[in-house]
Amino acid sequence: MDILAVNTGSSSIKFSLFRVSEEFRVLCSGALDGIGSSRGCLHAEDGEGTVMVNERNDALDHGSACMAVLSWIASRLPAPDAVGHRIVHGGPQYASPVLLTEQVTGELQQLKPFAPQHLPQALNAINRVTEIFPQSIQVACFDTAFHRAMPPEARFYPLPDIVRDHGVERYGFHGLSYQYLLGELERVAGPDAADGRVVLAHLGHGASMAAVCRGRSVDTTMGFSPAGGLMMSTRSGDLDPGVLLFLLEQEHLDAAELKALVNRESGLLGVSGTSGDMRTLVDIAPQDDRARRAVEMFCYRARKTIGSYAAALGGIDTLVFSGGIGEHSSFVRSSVCNGLAFLGIELDQDRNIRNLPCISRDTGRVDVRVIPTDEELMIARLTRETVAPV
Repeated sequence: MDILAVNTGSSSIKFSLFRVSEEFRVLCSGALDGIGSSRGCLHAEDGEGTVMVNERNDALDHGSACMAVLSWIASRLPAPDAVGHRIVHGGPQYASPVLLTEQVTGELQQLKPFAPQHLPQALNAINRVTEIFPQSIQVACFDTAFHRAMPPEARFYPLPDIVRDHGVERYGFHGLSYQYLLGELERVAGPDAADGRVVLAHLGHGASMAAVCRGRSVDTTMGFSPAGGLMMSTRSGDLDPGVLLFLLEQEHLDAAELKALVNRESGLLGVSGTSGDMRTLVDIAPQDDRARRAVEMFCYRARKTIGSYAAALGGIDTLVFSGGIGEHSSFVRSSVCNGLAFLGIELDQDRNIRNLPCISRDTGRVDVRVIPTDEELMIARLTRETVAPV
């Protein structure tokens, strides 16, 4: 069986084609980045790392970008038997992957107001796959599903029932990444570690954390939308509602302007005034006070969250860093963990700088690990589980 995993983002489309038997063998993986900009590029490699395509692609929108990706796959690779899609938001009704039927697709259309920055792109990908690979079974894999078991005290906002009746609650995101990381933690550290009190830190362009106990999500930073929680590359993270009311009433911002502000103009970019890229900010921070402040704010909020999750879990056994920043920035990992020795979090700085899989001291009570995530592989695994009975 060949399974294509499609991961649509706000400005990119990632994809991987797997040949599945007892194991998942990568036939091809790639991405079209920079959608809607002059920097668009389609890049793909085969399972051995050989470049199959690396060319400019000036796709103006997700529709044309998706057609470019799928047409290239159709011209160079075998048609997939099944296609798994990352669906950012499953609303209150979806807690596990499902076959994409007309009914399910219709229900997802109704959820677009829950994730207007992401769901339209995923639905477009579903339609394009139907056109180009009409024989392929399609599966929806929900980023929110992992968190559906969160207890009510973590899941609900302190708002009246009439608001909650409209589906307004904390859903959480990055669930596919967290599922993968837990599986990898079990593989490298054993089932007891994965079944313990774990804090997972997916720190990238979008950043979140999750508190996990006995393999179940207890709490997470992102809430009703992926704009909540930690400070991110261009997203604000959590804000006092009074800030938004002030901007509405005094500055007369409309909904579109607020959406742009909290999603594309805030976070590291907004504070630094220079860049939303953590690598750039760390490099220029010694000479740029605004860049330094942005990095410090990011790390402070992440550090504070780890402390709150220690309270929610009754302690921490394992802390896992992942995502582009979490996997590659030893500086950020060190800054986030600085001052947390009272929780048993003690980094071995040599291991940390060398980006070793385990970066904690042997004497520390908390096992601190760096584990690369793989959402596309998780999508493929869930897709196989879903289509196996079909």
